[in-house]
Amino acid sequence: MMNLAVVGQSTVSAEFSWTDREVMLYALGVGASLDDGLSELQFTTENTAGVALQVLPTFASLVAQQAAVRPSLGEYPPGVAVHAGESLYQHRPLPAAATVVARTTVTGIYDKGSGALATIDTEVIDAATDDVLTTAQSSVFVRGEGNFGGDRGPSGSPSIPERAPDHSVAYPTRSDQALLYRLMGDRNPLHSDPQLARARGTERPILHGMCTWGFTGRALLHTLYGGDSTRMTTMSGRFTNPVIPGDLLTVDIWVDGEVALYRTSTSPGNAVLTGSCPAGSR
Repeated sequence: MMNLAVVGQSTVSAEFSWTDREVMLYALGVGASLDDGLSELQFTTENTAGVALQVLPTFASLVAQQAAVRPSLGEYPPGVAVHAGESLYQHRPLPAAATVVARTTVTGIYDKGSGALATIDTEVIDAATDDVLTTAQSSVFVRGEGNFGGDRGPSGSPSIPERAPDHSVAYPTRSDQALLYRLMGDRNPLHSDPQLARARGTERPILHGMCTWGFTGRALLHTLYGGDSTRMTTMSGRFTNPVIPGDLLTVDIWVDGEVALYRTSTSPGNAVLTGSCPAGSR
């Protein structure tokens, strides 16, 4: 049963810190490399001559996820809650090392019929200055907990245009991508235990949704913002299907005025993440 009384409640975390080590490990965990003529030394090294270390924008989502202390959404069987969507807004680029606290608020629990959708906002706050660095929103879909008579809440992602994409970027994932990404702190065995994966109906452990989020963010960063992390401030998306490590991720991007829509797929017709961001300009 969902705990509707938790809507509007906030919690504040203890201090959470990172260093350049976590920044670089995260970049490697979401595929940053030197392949195909694309140098990403600015995200993976701190001592290359003439190259200053930058933080991938989607690292802010990881910080919000790991720093947050979430209020309890209710009592329901394990395994019925799935990560449904993510968005972020960076008020300023994250530094390569910092100490922060997180203020987390359940902003809504919506009745979707087949389940309940909870939305949770997390503000990442510089512990030294009290400045808000990033605001992230996650949505969690809890299967079987709908039909409680509540508001249906927000609708899904914007519609993808019925035309060829303006840009298309393909990134391979490694067969051990989930094992690499889990070193950032998400040790859920669904991403590493073959026996558990088979019990859940997948051939192998699936990739973290937040790893797919990071791969997609890299594609948007390089395609729309010329690889400059200071220019990419906003991104939102909805998860639709799992990814198996080793899958090829293709990010198709449509530019419509000041907005870019994207769809990340593992094969034609199998979208895994769809969403939007500002179109930017190179």
